[in-house]
Amino acid sequence: MIDKVSVWFVLTPPVLMLDYAGPAEALRMAAESGAPIELHHCGPLERAMTSLGTSIDGIEPLPKRLPPNSLVIVVGTTDTPPPGTNACFDKVTQWLRRAPVEDTRIASICAGALLLARAGLLAGRRCTTHFALVDLLRETEPTARVEDDSLFVDDHDVLTSAGITAGIDLALHLIEQLAGPEMAADIARRQVVYQRRAGDEAQLSPWLAHRNHVHPAVHRAQDAIARTPARDWSVADLARAAHVSPRHLSRLFAEHAGITVLAYQQSLRVACAQRLLTQSELTIEHVAEQSGFASVRDFRRVWRRYHAVSPSEFRLVIGTAVD
Repeated sequence: MIDKVSVWFVLTPPVLMLDYAGPAEALRMAAESGAPIELHHCGPLERAMTSLGTSIDGIEPLPKRLPPNSLVIVVGTTDTPPPGTNACFDKVTQWLRRAPVEDTRIASICAGALLLARAGLLAGRRCTTHFALVDLLRETEPTARVEDDSLFVDDHDVLTSAGITAGIDLALHLIEQLAGPEMAADIARRQVVYQRRAGDEAQLSPWLAHRNHVHPAVHRAQDAIARTPARDWSVADLARAAHVSPRHLSRLFAEHAGITVLAYQQSLRVACAQRLLTQSELTIEHVAEQSGFASVRDFRRVWRRYHAVSPSEFRLVIGTAVD
C-alpha cells in the first residue's frame, strides 16, 4: 500500500481561482474517500487575492523543507510579472529551487509552469501550459520540450497541465496513480466530469469512458457494474438497480452511453484483468476467474477485442512476468 502523500498547493497571488478550487476539491474528495492524501495550502503570504476579487485566508507558510513523499502543485495566476519585479513570484521561485527533496514530485496548473521554468525545474523536460503562455514558457526555458496540444504532460516526477479546467484532468490523473482508477472514476462522477480527458494518453480509461452523459438511470447501472464488475450481472438485475425496465435500460444504455450493457461490463472486466496481470502473480486462470470471466477461453476471446497481444505477452511487456 502506498505511503500517505503530502500534497502542497502553492498559492501565489493573484490566484486564478478555478486553477486552485477544481483540483483541490478533487483531491479533497479523494482524501475523504480513503485515498492516501494529506492536503496543505501554502504560499508566500498568509492571505492571497484571487481572480474573483475575493481573498483566501489561512494559507500556511512555504515549508523550509518538504517532508518525504511530497507532491507540490503550483497553482496558476492571472498575472505573470517578469523576474525581479514581484516579491511573491520571486519568493516562490527561490523556494522551488531549494525546497524539493529527492522523492518530491512537482506539478503545475496553467501559468504555474512559468514558476517551475524560472526555478529550473523544466530544463530538458516535456511540459505544457495554457495556450496563451506557450511562447513565453519556451522563452523562459528554451531547453524545455513544450507541447502545445496536450491537456497535461506527465514527465515522471514533474507534471504540468494546460489552462484552467485541465487542472481537474491532472488531479484525476494523480488520483488514479495514488488510489486507483475506480477512485478517479468516482471523483470524476462526483464532480460531474463524466468523461475525464486523458492528457497525452492514447485512450480513455475504461472506468471513465462512456460516462459523458447525464442520464441518471444509466449512471446508476454503470455505477453498479463498476462497483462489482466480476459479478454476473443480468440486464434484469441492473434494471432493478436503475429503477427502469430491462428493455428500457438496454435502449437507454445504447442511446446515452453508446455501448451495450454487455460490452460495457466486459470492458471493465478486461480492465480488472489488466490490473491483476500487472500488479499480481496470479496465474492466467485465476486472473480470468477473479475478473468475472466464465473460463480462460472466454477471457482470451474478450481480451483479444481490446489488446493485440495475449494476456501472457501483455504481462511480459509490462515487465511483471511470472515464472
